[in-house]
Amino acid sequence: MGRLRYDGTSEPILIDDETLAHLKVIVGTKLRRQESFMMTWHPREGGDTGRLTVWIHPAIPLQFLFTSAESLPVEKHRIEDMMRSLNATGELVIDDYVEPPAAGGDKPRA
Repeated sequence: MGRLRYDGTSEPILIDDETLAHLKVIVGTKLRRQESFMMTWHPREGGDTGRLTVWIHPAIPLQFLFTSAESLPVEKHRIEDMMRSLNATGELVIDDYVEPPAAGGDKPRA
């Protein structure tokens, strides 16, 4: 389970490494273009019970922490779907793209 740390003071967002790898491409692309956007997710169990939204901006520190030491491949169609949705609404809802668990259980939440 990877972590996305935003602003250096908030608790990290827990998210599976595969989704985090795709998110890294999306966020990197938008910030490289100096395009800010909203990002929303439901925290994992044990955290807040509501939905959280942050404003992603190039001036705010952002850190991607992967469990795996190896780079994970990204799927072009998944990147395109995420980018299309983000560009259409101005908001990236992470829960819409979280990978289901490998074996049984509920869909993990960011």
